[in-house]
Amino acid sequence: MTYDPSDGGHQGAAALHSGMDATTAPHRIPPEMPQYGEANHIFEMMQNMLEQLLIHQPTDPIPFMIDHLQLDNDYVPKILVLGPPASGKTTVAMWLCKHLRSNLLSVENLIARQFSSLAAGARQHYQKFKTLPSGLLVRLVQARLREEDCVTRGWILDGIPETREQALLLQTLGIAPRHVIVLSAPDTVLIERNLGKRVDPLTGEVYHTTFDWPPQPEIQNRLLVPAGISEGETARKLLEFHRNIVRIAPSYPKILRVIPADQPCVDVFCQVCCGQLLKEAVADKSKYGKVILSFFEKEIAVPDSIIMKVLGRRLDQQDCVERGWVLHGFPRDLDQAHMLNSLGYKPNRVFFLNVPFDSILERLTLRRTDPVTGERYHLMYKPPPTVEIQARLLQNPKDTEEQVKLKMDLFCRTSAELEQFYQPVLPLNGDQDPYTVFEHLESGIINPLPNKVP
Repeated sequence: MTYDPSDGGHQGAAALHSGMDATTAPHRIPPEMPQYGEANHIFEMMQNMLEQLLIHQPTDPIPFMIDHLQLDNDYVPKILVLGPPASGKTTVAMWLCKHLRSNLLSVENLIARQFSSLAAGARQHYQKFKTLPSGLLVRLVQARLREEDCVTRGWILDGIPETREQALLLQTLGIAPRHVIVLSAPDTVLIERNLGKRVDPLTGEVYHTTFDWPPQPEIQNRLLVPAGISEGETARKLLEFHRNIVRIAPSYPKILRVIPADQPCVDVFCQVCCGQLLKEAVADKSKYGKVILSFFEKEIAVPDSIIMKVLGRRLDQQDCVERGWVLHGFPRDLDQAHMLNSLGYKPNRVFFLNVPFDSILERLTLRRTDPVTGERYHLMYKPPPTVEIQARLLQNPKDTEEQVKLKMDLFCRTSAELEQFYQPVLPLNGDQDPYTVFEHLESGIINPLPNKVP
């Protein structure tokens, strides 16, 4: 092969340059790079740094980023817990602080801080007007969040912000939560609940005369009735909260979660239903889903071994490991309980809801469904609005009196063994309105378990 320096050299150079053109060259990323990035949280780190740069807009970004990385606090808790009076937001916030080992910030403990001229001025203002200007409250929060314990262990704001103005001021200062929890419950429930509230002046713990009474006599003797819990005052505060929360919520569109407050602390526990898990496995067309589908089609019970594999995969997922789980209606017999126990899934609370057989028959056998709209009715508690709708209602074959009696017979034969296996269990009267049942459940979760009798 000959080489012409007057021609081929330029062609060769052109060919070489064309081969390295960034628009045509393939991207050859070593497989180790994404693995390294995931293992060391590089992607989250870059996202957090970009977020902080856009919020603070420092004149010199490099020193700012170095200082931010040295803080190493991108993953500490940053949570807002909001809710109306008596919704349990303080209880939830304190529970989260204990389990996350974080810091609780509320109006009360911010103004109570010693050796702070800002807190002293805020305290005087609060004692006189029973409220704080938005700017002053936000400055208190900002000063507290700069302290080392909040930087290293994070923070949980209880009832802050109270208004949209405060939410915008917090955002302007770069105080951005990772999670916003809003508790919600019917006003009638909250008013009734508020009347029994009591506060420990030493610890700030909130108790209730019916649902959460402390077992220690020394705590009982020092509990105080908090101010402003009359029915009229509570109604006024509820109205104020409803007006403000609809304006606060748009400030946190992607991280806000509304949780019913008339039930146990469900932002801590994940509700897991085995029947729903089996249906999801079928819908996902997973390996187990195909096996389960054959049982569904033949209307045969799914074997316990398959149920346990599907359930185990769900309980091993990160959210259940970190936040816990709630099993509804499972295990159904002693064999399932032993299998669950052998796999290491041991509950720390077991509730048994007791309902008279007559009430069960009344609840189930009178249920009806409208085949046109899919709306569900109950002939006693939620009757259809028109004669036309009533004429076309259908009953689920599983709700016939015969089927209900068969299920109850099976439950009665297995429940005694399960109660013995899971001693001590917490029996509850399920023949009450749902709000009362939920409050008793919540009390059973928050209060310590009774000691076993030797």
